[in-house]
Amino acid sequence: MSDLSLFKDQLKKRTKKFAHDCVKFSLDLPNDQLGRHISGQLIRCSTSVAANYWASCIAQTVPVLISKMSIAIEEVDESEFWIEFALDEGLNSNSNGSSLMNEAHEIASILIKSRMTLQNNSHK
Repeated sequence: MSDLSLFKDQLKKRTKKFAHDCVKFSLDLPNDQLGRHISGQLIRCSTSVAANYWASCIAQTVPVLISKMSIAIEEVDESEFWIEFALDEGLNSNSNGSSLMNEAHEIASILIKSRMTLQNNSHK
């Protein structure tokens, strides 16, 4: 298996785990209007991170690959926002909230760097 294939597989697992962890975090939110709203938003965007990254792995063209990665970047950034918002509101005392925010930030950094490399290489 090439280094690139290994990297893709590891990031696929990591984005999927992130989505699962965000779902668990969401399920711990209160069952009131704000809790349900944040829960729905976080579940939607965190699962979209994984789905769009996975789709990028089978993209037929570089522009499609960059587009799917860009969507995943936007969604992971939004995930970080909703986690932070829930913590700011004191809606989840779950100790993994800050580690989820860190994971969102790390995934975003990896995807941004990968997109920059792709964009630079496609202009050569």
